[in-house]
Amino acid sequence: MTASTANPEAQGDGAFELPLFPLGSVLFPGGLLPLQIFETRYVDMVKRCMRDTSPFGVVLILDGHEARRDRGDRPPQIATVGTQARIVDFTELPNGLLGITARGERRFRVQGAEEQSDHLLLGRVTEIPDPPYVPVPADSEALVEILRQLLEHPAVNQLGIEADLEDARAVAGRLADLLPVDPRFKQGLLEQDDPLVCLAELERLVHAMQEQNGG
Repeated sequence: MTASTANPEAQGDGAFELPLFPLGSVLFPGGLLPLQIFETRYVDMVKRCMRDTSPFGVVLILDGHEARRDRGDRPPQIATVGTQARIVDFTELPNGLLGITARGERRFRVQGAEEQSDHLLLGRVTEIPDPPYVPVPADSEALVEILRQLLEHPAVNQLGIEADLEDARAVAGRLADLLPVDPRFKQGLLEQDDPLVCLAELERLVHAMQEQNGG
């Protein structure tokens, strides 16, 4: 069985097949994700995606491991909401591994997943519509300033991360990318359709971090 490109009409119910990459991290639409590829199943997946200019799906591991440690290892338990990712850059790393950078596109919901003979998870997924554009409210300008400072940091600036500082969804996503946040907290934000709720959650988080640091 081979994965189709991301076509919502691939099956009658709007579902389509997408190769899944379970990780211990969360990718948001518009975010960048650097990865080192070393397992054969993912090297082959990346080659197919690059050849066909097709996406793969990033999903958070809820229980289990990214890499197979034993033949008897079972597939990890994964979140039911993930993000389509498309490869935008690749290189051979100094350690000899393949390095790629993927950009998050649209969210999807996993309806089911099947492990193939090469142990790659093939998901049956449906796209989650993008929420409507919502401008950043005036009372969230402090978050915008934090994001602006993070983007200007040399280590972040060289990554070429882009963010519309007037778009509530983009601000929430990039802050969640850059702040030291627990992956399950990020997953909750990814699953949230209202960008203003995401901003409110991030405001509470930032406030708690500032209190902890005596700020």
